[in-house]
Amino acid sequence: MMRKTSLILLSAAAGAAATLFITQPRASLMGSTARAAAADTYRQLNLFGDVFDRVRSDYVEKPDDKKLVESAISGMLAGLDPHSSYMDAKSFKDMQVQTRGEFGGLGIEVTMEDGLIKVVSPIDDTPASKAGILANDIITNLDDEAVQGLTLNQAVDKMRGPVNTKIKLKIVRKGQDKPIEVTLTRDNIRVRAVRAKVEGGDIAYIRITSFNEQTTEGLKKEMANLQQQIGGQDKVKGYIVDLRNNPGGLLEEAVSVSDTFLDRGEIVSTRGRNPEETQRRVAKQGDLAKGKPVVVLINGGSASASEIVAGALQDQKRATLVGTRSFGKGSVQTIIPLGSGNGALRLTTARYFTPSGKSIQAKGITPDIEVMQDVPDELKSKTDTKGEASLRGHLKAEGGGQEETGSQSYVPPDEKDDKALHVAIDLLHGIKENAANTTAAPANKAAN
Repeated sequence: MMRKTSLILLSAAAGAAATLFITQPRASLMGSTARAAAADTYRQLNLFGDVFDRVRSDYVEKPDDKKLVESAISGMLAGLDPHSSYMDAKSFKDMQVQTRGEFGGLGIEVTMEDGLIKVVSPIDDTPASKAGILANDIITNLDDEAVQGLTLNQAVDKMRGPVNTKIKLKIVRKGQDKPIEVTLTRDNIRVRAVRAKVEGGDIAYIRITSFNEQTTEGLKKEMANLQQQIGGQDKVKGYIVDLRNNPGGLLEEAVSVSDTFLDRGEIVSTRGRNPEETQRRVAKQGDLAKGKPVVVLINGGSASASEIVAGALQDQKRATLVGTRSFGKGSVQTIIPLGSGNGALRLTTARYFTPSGKSIQAKGITPDIEVMQDVPDELKSKTDTKGEASLRGHLKAEGGGQEETGSQSYVPPDEKDDKALHVAIDLLHGIKENAANTTAAPANKAAN
């Protein structure tokens, strides 16, 4: 038995960690059946030891013992479900950076193009923007080392580093005859998880891209800014919360984002293997939207923490959900650090349930109004997300109910083509006829 310190998270893709809790040692009495099972387990462990020794002594090339053990651990966890995994020390560190939502860096959003680093956009008020770096700049060298040959992750790692340290960039810019060299001093960079704007003069549109430690703070800040832009809370017609293609993140942030729009009632419950581990999260008084209508946009890429928010606001009759069925990841992962230099386990430890007691595992959340986007022909084979139910080894739907696989996840790049957004705007402006006419199919049918 051991005392275990764990971090709870929710995420469909990379995983994130935040909520600290401690499970106390449990007293146990071992009967004859348990002793027999334990003996069988020890025999299996002896088998593993025999195989490990044989590989070390007889494999054609001398293997790395550490890699052998890490591979064995990874295989064991991968055999459980798609979201349990082993993280080595570097992966664990990267995950912590992701969940904090801040790091020492330059403040540049980048992508890889033809083996070089292309600037997507500099983030406002960061070393990159202050130095005049522009979108579409090509970074060819980092501290006199050519970027060609590096992966995107390797280049990003080089640009990140301790605050107040310097790095030199060589940049090729269209229209400039010679490369530009600039030396930047790294600063504390916050990932912008929330973006917002005014729609139609009186609607507050809020896009949440991930659930990290900065999300709720960013949401509240943007809501205040939007209310001011519109001319005060009384003039706000309603709120659109866009969770499309948001893969998830921290459980606590999903709870607090939901709580931002609720005055009372349950938000989510989590249930582990043992009944005493059940936890219920309840909203505190204080709806920052002051009861104004809320529309939540979801699609096949809305997963995990996104589904907690959507499920809570739908079940509590606080929001109308528009779009296509969500991903269907209804499980909670706990991060268990393994000590200095040993990384951590990401282990599925619970399922979560919406306030009505419904599990969305391998089913997803069905929107109140289903809206299908018009997809360009060349993208039609690439715009559906397979969903949790399509993942090998996924946890089965609670109670053996029907599982749903896949849903449209395309979001048009041009706002004028975004049918779901237009339906949301029409709903908040009270144009219900338009909303009904643009609904592609009844909400109880799958959007494949």
